[in-house]
Order: sequence, then structure tokens, then C-alpha cells
Amino acid sequence: MDFADLFAGQQVMAILRGLSAQDTVAHAHRAWDLGIALVEVPIQSPDALPALRAAVAAGRSRGRPVGAGTVTTPDRVAAAADAGAAFTVAPGFDGEVLAASLAAGLPHLPGVATPSEIQQALRHGATWLKAFPATVLGTGWFAAMRGPFPEVNLVATGGVSAHNAADYLAAGARAVAVGSALADETQWEALAALAASSTGPWGSGSGPAA
Repeated sequence: MDFADLFAGQQVMAILRGLSAQDTVAHAHRAWDLGIALVEVPIQSPDALPALRAAVAAGRSRGRPVGAGTVTTPDRVAAAADAGAAFTVAPGFDGEVLAASLAAGLPHLPGVATPSEIQQALRHGATWLKAFPATVLGTGWFAAMRGPFPEVNLVATGGVSAHNAADYLAAGARAVAVGSALADETQWEALAALAASSTGPWGSGSGPAA
């Protein structure tokens, strides 16, 4: 499964960073119940691996993919693969990390913030890219990238919330990833409404994916 499959009909991904394993699973179930099928658990330190493993196990019970974020080294790729992650995400682009992730059978979503980084990623065959930090880049950056790079699918990440997600999608982002904003209870229902505006193989609600 590649990102075209993972993001088919999906416009929102939940990033669950810095939570206990129990809270990560609870938040993942909440996301899935609301129709947000994609969940990322960053593994910026070994302490985060139990949360990733717990989320992966919960996802398997519901047919939901869980990815590993902040995968910045081949060692973290190996840790993500060992934990059962379905994909990896990084804040920047590193050809070695991309190669290691693909060798492990995991689609990799590298971060970019400039046209040069997009070109570099494209040379390595990556067409799904994490635009980070989105709020620093601004919606105008996404609109500007659409012209020279029509084949690129950008996932807006960094400072994205229910209040501005639609703006990034309208500007050309293929999807948005929301992290710290999820600490605000009011964000969940609004993001669920955005997720419900698209349909795909993951379906919606609490049932397993088709």
C-alpha cells in the first residue's frame, strides 16, 4: 500500500505526539470513530515506541493504518518497522532514510519547505511530501508550488488546525496533518466534519475499513 492508497478519500491525519500508550490508543480510537482514518505516532525518542506499538495493535483490530513520525534516521526506520508501522514520516528529506523505509516496505513521507527540496525528493521518486512547517510557509506557498510541481501531493503539517485546514486544502494541499491542535476539544468535531467531506476505501465511523 502506498500513499495514494493511504490518503484515498482522506484529507485529515491525526498526529498523536507525546502521549502515554493508553492515551495514544484512546485518541486513536476517537479519531477513527470520527472518520479520521490515518494516525501518526511520532517516535522522536525511544520512550515513544510503546505508544506506537499500542496504537498499531489497536489499529489492526479496526483495520486502520498507523504510521511512525519523526523518522529521521535508518535506526528509527528499523524501530518503526519492528513496531509494525504502516508508513513513516519525517520533518525533512534524507535520501538514506527514504531508501531504508522503502526497503522495509514502508512508504515514506519526507518533509520539504523549498522548491529545491521538492525537486530533490522527486529525483528520488517521492511524490507525496510533507510541507513543514505549513503555517510558516503560508497558504500562498502551496498555491505557488502547484504550477511547477503538478505531480506532487503535499500534506500540510505544522500549526494546522480546524480553523485553517480548509484554507490549505483550497490552496493546493492534498491533505492536512493536525497535531498539537488536538489538545483543544473543540477541534475534534470540526476536523471530523472535514474528514467526512471526502470518501474513500477507509469509510467512516467506527467500523473496519472496506
